[in-house]
Amino acid sequence: MAKRGNRIQVILECTEHKNSGVAGTSRYITTKNRKNTPERIELKKYNPVLRKYTVHKEIK
Repeated sequence: MAKRGNRIQVILECTEHKNSGVAGTSRYITTKNRKNTPERIELKKYNPVLRKYTVHKEIK
């Protein structure tokens, strides 16, 4: 039986886009190591709708 790894997939969602009222969402999928970073991550990613780099936070 395969051993369960520490890397999991997480979804990052733009915080500025939610508050701006513009239609649609900006989301990215990435992986993180559950053991090294148990808290939710925040990364600066490009938002194509707003055309600038914004903070994306992990959801769920």
